[in-house]
Amino acid sequence: MITLSEKQFDAALAKLKDRIGDGVCYFVPTAGNKVYDALCKTNRMVLRTENPEDADFIIDDIIDSGKTFEKFKRLYCKEDINILSGAKYIYPMFVALVNKNPKYGPCGILNIYIKDWIKIFPDDTEVQDNIIRILQYIGEDVKREGLIDTPKRVMRSYDKLYGGYKMKPEEILKTTFTQEYNQMVLLKDIEFYSTCEHHMLPFYGKIHVGYIPKNKVVGISKLARLVECFARRLQIQERLVEQISCSIQTILKPKGVMVIAEAQHFCMTSRGVEKQDSIMVTSSIKGAFKKDAPRQEFLKLIGR
Repeated sequence: MITLSEKQFDAALAKLKDRIGDGVCYFVPTAGNKVYDALCKTNRMVLRTENPEDADFIIDDIIDSGKTFEKFKRLYCKEDINILSGAKYIYPMFVALVNKNPKYGPCGILNIYIKDWIKIFPDDTEVQDNIIRILQYIGEDVKREGLIDTPKRVMRSYDKLYGGYKMKPEEILKTTFTQEYNQMVLLKDIEFYSTCEHHMLPFYGKIHVGYIPKNKVVGISKLARLVECFARRLQIQERLVEQISCSIQTILKPKGVMVIAEAQHFCMTSRGVEKQDSIMVTSSIKGAFKKDAPRQEFLKLIGR
């Protein structure tokens, strides 16, 4: 991935201003909002129309696949010949900050003919633009009152829903206490909320975490925090329990670990087979818990 820095963005914007001048009318596809907003802040005389046929220019951020370009190509065709190569291009009055597709000729202020994904500063605007596209895909009017600030709210909610990517299990479990204790430590009924990676729909329920220490214990709240670390990511339930148990086994090195998760999945209840009361149960068992006695004690303590 290549990130267009703030400095590069400003330099490209300066070239864009020189090219298009003042007092012209623009039609802006959704992805071009970032460029349009930046132009407005430069005190240029910028007019905007909702009808592309009334526009002097079409502004976009990046020409990538060329889907947006192709959509508007019929409106403003202009022939141009590259002085150096002699190649002839026919393209609309279409201005993009970056053009990464050589098929469309000199349409971008910055022509970067690479296959890498390009991210434009600032990141939050890019994320909000993509959320707007999703709302449009499902058939919503993104300009109605209830949805105006929805992209910002969704982006902020992602910070919580997927906050586990910023958490490190080794940091969570780094503080331990020396203690001669060779019985089971169990934290049961830990509520968790996660997101299925296949359909990006929620699944939620309870997780039970138990371990048998080997001269070292950890604060009990850290077990709940460890669950959050892995639940707040795109997940499948089978991997979730395995990641929790592996982290405890690797970092604390106990005699054994056992983790059980019970959850309802919206990808089953709200779509697909639509089975409302189904509960998925997964487990991960390591070390001493593979023996029958400690495993049965664990199950009895959680009421199974």
